[in-house]
Amino acid sequence: MRTVVQRVTSASVVVEGRAVAEIGRGLLALVGLEAGDDDATLAWTAEKLAFLRVFEDGAGKMNLAAGEIGGSILLVPNFTVAGSAAKGRRPSFDGAMKPDQARPMFERLVEAVRAHGVPVQAGVFGADMAVTLVNDGPVTLILDSRAST
Repeated sequence: MRTVVQRVTSASVVVEGRAVAEIGRGLLALVGLEAGDDDATLAWTAEKLAFLRVFEDGAGKMNLAAGEIGGSILLVPNFTVAGSAAKGRRPSFDGAMKPDQARPMFERLVEAVRAHGVPVQAGVFGADMAVTLVNDGPVTLILDSRAST
């Protein structure tokens, strides 16, 4: 699982002209599910997102997680994050998980992050989404579950 994480002051998702998810201060996570992702991958990613210390404490150090500052996490399914542009000029999405497997895994990821006590909003799997965000910092990180092993 590969996830692009951005610290935000606000973020929202609109589908067909209707707001479907919105958060204030917190994290926006664009989630790319990859072939071979499993329950261990899901658990690793959920824990990382819930406890990632990228918010400043009283001393100005990145030492607090979203839940500790009263923030939320907006999870957005994004198969292009699982793509590769290493060869040629057009990205390949061969490594992305197939939609019939990815949809339930994304839904389980949403629940797994919630289970850590952090408020979670989510985009709509398979929809054409307009994602708006105000990046705070900017702080942007890439979580790659395969790099954790």
